[in-house]
Amino acid sequence: MSSVPRPSPQPSPLEGRGDISPAWRWLGIGLVEVGEGSATVEMTPSEDMANHAGFVHGGMISALADSAMGRSLRTLVPGVARAMSFDLKLSFISPARVGETLRATGRVVHAGRRTAVGECRVETLERRLVATASGTFAITREKGITEGSNAD
Repeated sequence: MSSVPRPSPQPSPLEGRGDISPAWRWLGIGLVEVGEGSATVEMTPSEDMANHAGFVHGGMISALADSAMGRSLRTLVPGVARAMSFDLKLSFISPARVGETLRATGRVVHAGRRTAVGECRVETLERRLVATASGTFAITREKGITEGSNAD
């Protein structure tokens, strides 16, 4: 059995902090920037990420969007220790080409005590829209938010 070549990871400001998942390393996802309730990540798809038509496989774009939304949740206060998507919807707008850097910006739409909702835009560096996404996440807070308008 031959091994599949892995894309080389892109530098990330989180490298060395232990925050980069094995999936991010394998996919070559790098963190571009974070803000309150938002995060931007990018990757440059390689040949082994292509579908039968030679464009980037939708699953790779889904993973990028999921990563951007999940990372945006990590910017919340009180902090989110863990975020796992349990519902993910993507709308593919235009095909992405192998070798073309894709940038995904995730934003928090709602964050409660146990669940959160995010949205995302995946674009090329030339700002061509590739996909939009939304997701619902199960979250674990670092220190609980127990009452108020944001509690689930």
